[in-house]
Amino acid sequence: MDGIIFDVDGTLWDSTEVVADSWNQAIAENSDLERRVTAKELMGLFGKPLEEIMDALFPGLEKEKKDQLAVHCYEYENAVVAKAPCVYYEGMVEGIKELSKRYKLFIVSNCQEGYIEAFLENTGLGEYITDFTCPGDTGLLKADNIRIIMERNNLKKAVYIGDTQGDANACKDAGIPMIFAGYGFGSVEGEYTTIQSFGELLDMDYDAVL
Repeated sequence: MDGIIFDVDGTLWDSTEVVADSWNQAIAENSDLERRVTAKELMGLFGKPLEEIMDALFPGLEKEKKDQLAVHCYEYENAVVAKAPCVYYEGMVEGIKELSKRYKLFIVSNCQEGYIEAFLENTGLGEYITDFTCPGDTGLLKADNIRIIMERNNLKKAVYIGDTQGDANACKDAGIPMIFAGYGFGSVEGEYTTIQSFGELLDMDYDAVL
């Protein structure tokens, strides 16, 4: 196997409480909206394309104002997430370090520019991740970004670790197998190799998945 590609939210950590706080600050300081978001709402939306998340949270807001608000929300989010105490899934930090001794590790997430960098700063895992990308960097969604990572790094056999149906659909489109993080935010239809803790990846028979 050439490498492992990870989703972030619901797979490596849970930042929803921190993100909700940062978004609510952005909304309060940059709009006259009374609307506030919750961690539970974000947990059900994370992993979807960014525009879909904003449409779901602010359906009555005209597009121009919605786009302007999104810029503020993402700016506040990136600044806070880089430092705030987000929830690391048990064994994740140690697991990434150990897996990096055996495989090249990558990240592909449906997030804004700067979010993956904030995750890496927060966790101190930057040196263990070979490459990463997201819609904020490429303007493309997950399936195409998985292809970009594979082509850019000459990956022939790799697996994706994700936690939502959107991840599963993207992997199917990209032609890459997925391991389902059953402890994460979502669910999947069909049969997938499933883990209930991050540490299970250390003893995984990846050849069987491929």
